[in-house]
Amino acid sequence: MRANRSLEIGTGLFVLLGLAALLFLSMQLPANGLKFGFNKSVGYPITAEFDNIGGLKVGAPVRMAGVRIGDVTRIGFDTNTERAEVWMRIDARFNQIPADSSASIDTEGILGAQYISISPGGMPTYLKAGSQIIQTQSALVLENLINKFFANFASKSGSSSSSKSSGGGAKEPK
Repeated sequence: MRANRSLEIGTGLFVLLGLAALLFLSMQLPANGLKFGFNKSVGYPITAEFDNIGGLKVGAPVRMAGVRIGDVTRIGFDTNTERAEVWMRIDARFNQIPADSSASIDTEGILGAQYISISPGGMPTYLKAGSQIIQTQSALVLENLINKFFANFASKSGSSSSSKSSGGGAKEPK
């Protein structure tokens, strides 16, 4: 009877410890762009337009030289330009980003999450609240590359088989 009671208490403590660990880990994950310990209220908003944002999501990091300098706050579609518009919040500490900087959508690893990478320009003026990054490079969508590869492969193999069959085996006179 006593061993059974100890087993129940041990199991209960183990379950409570597991729930506490789960709660801690869930607080570390980004939820709607909020990152534990990352102050979202201080900073300035900027925008950029892309032809294709791939799988970019709200809350994705904005990085410069690999350092997180902000996050994506909103994603929309501009019906005038027919491009995706991305709103970002840049931390106030990073207030000397050249105005002619460029933005690209990169991927963490081969199949990782997407983020915005800002490459600095050389102008003496800096991005400020409401600025727009003009030079952008869209996301590299893996599915599109695979489709292009197979379409190219199919067209090459289709043209080589049709050229073999079109000759009919007869040689042209010289």
